[in-house]
Amino acid sequence: MEATTKIKKSVLIRQQKEAAKAVVGGASIAKLQNCPTSPRKMRLVVDLIRGMNVEQALYTLKFTNKEAAIRVEKLLLSAIKNWEAKNEGKRVEDSGLFVKEVSVGGGRQLKRLRPAPQGRGYRIRKRSNHVTLIVDSKNENN
Repeated sequence: MEATTKIKKSVLIRQQKEAAKAVVGGASIAKLQNCPTSPRKMRLVVDLIRGMNVEQALYTLKFTNKEAAIRVEKLLLSAIKNWEAKNEGKRVEDSGLFVKEVSVGGGRQLKRLRPAPQGRGYRIRKRSNHVTLIVDSKNENN
């Protein structure tokens, strides 16, 4: 009985993912999973480029003095390549690509112990995050 419910759940999840792809339309998605930076530090960088033109966002990330900016820059380049693969024959410069949506969520945490006074141990949480970046074109008719 449990196997059939698991199959039904997997089919339902697949249908939901396909429906989400249909809603996005001509946009392209790039995801970064388990990035070993805290979500709070990553959000500082991501907030700089939200809603920006793609070229301007790349320049902003290139000259941002944070480690997370390097990872987001790679992710943005990946999203641009995904858009090019999806829209063959269209040029990035002519289409007016912009960062439509960027979200940062918490990933898994590695839990470590740091020695503390009197035989105790303080817990250290090494946080990671997931970043989802969606790129879309302003000029739909090109």
